[in-house]
Amino acid sequence: MAQKPSIPKGTRDFSPEQVFKRNYIFNIIREVFERFGFQPIETPSFEKSETLMGKYGEEGDRLIFKILNSGDYLSKVDDGFYSEKNSNKLTSKITEKALRYDLTVPFARYVVQHQNEIDFPFKRYQIQPVWRADRPQKGRFREFYQCDADVVGSKSLWQEVEFIQLYDEVFANLGLEGVTIKINNRKILSGIAEIIGAQDKLIDFTVALDKLDKIGEEKVRAEMLNKGISEIGIDQLTPLFSMTGSFESQVSELRSILSTSEEGLKGIDELEFINKNVMTLGLKSVKLELDVTLARGLNYYTGAIFEVSAPQKVSMGSIGGGGRYDDLTGIFGLKDVSGVGISFGLDRIYLVLEELGLFPETAMKNTELLFINFGEKEVLFCLEAIKELRSSGIVAELYPDAAKMKKQMNYANKRNIPFVVLVGEEELAKSVYTLKNMSTGEQDQLTREQLRKTLKK
Repeated sequence: MAQKPSIPKGTRDFSPEQVFKRNYIFNIIREVFERFGFQPIETPSFEKSETLMGKYGEEGDRLIFKILNSGDYLSKVDDGFYSEKNSNKLTSKITEKALRYDLTVPFARYVVQHQNEIDFPFKRYQIQPVWRADRPQKGRFREFYQCDADVVGSKSLWQEVEFIQLYDEVFANLGLEGVTIKINNRKILSGIAEIIGAQDKLIDFTVALDKLDKIGEEKVRAEMLNKGISEIGIDQLTPLFSMTGSFESQVSELRSILSTSEEGLKGIDELEFINKNVMTLGLKSVKLELDVTLARGLNYYTGAIFEVSAPQKVSMGSIGGGGRYDDLTGIFGLKDVSGVGISFGLDRIYLVLEELGLFPETAMKNTELLFINFGEKEVLFCLEAIKELRSSGIVAELYPDAAKMKKQMNYANKRNIPFVVLVGEEELAKSVYTLKNMSTGEQDQLTREQLRKTLKK
């Protein structure tokens, strides 16, 4: 007996209902992106390895899916690489391409490659899948979609203010209340690292700090010690581990802690500017919250960093994030092009909406009308009506086979199709259609125009 086929862990098949619901989210995000002036682009699903590697830190690099070279990829590898048993060295010989880890680095490559065709500041959005060799769990997949928006070519902090407004607009349109946008600034983290004498270990420090809400203070301390950060320095961080209160009170405490760090104070000024103007403009659906332990692990952020949390009543990780990167294009040779961007986690947003029952019935574009198949003459008469109904925006279909009536009616019931049309010899003779309401069982004989008007109602 043949083995039942399966798919790789961390990937999914999507049913028609799921695709309709996912498209509902995509359409709302896309509409808001475009209303805020963002233009769509697309990039290849895989890039050259050199484009991706080294851009996400040590942990991120480990999660990049590599694509083996085509053909006999081992034939050109020197025997010495086998004896060394160094997987990193061997990998560079047998793979030159990799699946994209996110949309931001490919976007930076795009900007550099097409810089002479772009008008700056350039506002782009991108909705495409990405891949990560992560451990699958609830809300975390190896293949998933990102919905990104970025602005490059402007250092203005008004962009950060606008992105918070954009998040607010999308979640309001989705009917999702209680979302929290956590904000921090990489300059503040640099200032903290400076104060504790760990400037040379900034990445190790931020990667560990970013895990505070996941693994707790004790394990974060252990990881920092393991990375060579002094115990005295870690003790200085203790107030940060439990810092709470209003945005203003946390900023006041930070100013005291970072009073000797010019970089740290600059980060505080930027946060105050963003918060003040967001509060002046107002928010409909989300709240903005300062989180000084937020680091987001990616080493290309240089200014404000965002992480979006689902409502507390839902057990879910972040559903979005982003931040300011002052020289991301510099990794590809184009210096001093500042950018800032955000991302929506489509898959997690889907799970949140599903759990809270927030998908509207209109998210499902189900067939409204099924024409029963009684034979060749009847089918041709039905297809003439179906063509007109479809032109009017009505979702109609014909059962393809002249099967038993019971089978065709069961098909309509299983598909939750609300109306069926029956056309037999009597209907053909009168040039009418018998419309049956599947909920009430009521039947009416209608002309083609009456049928169209009834369905439009």
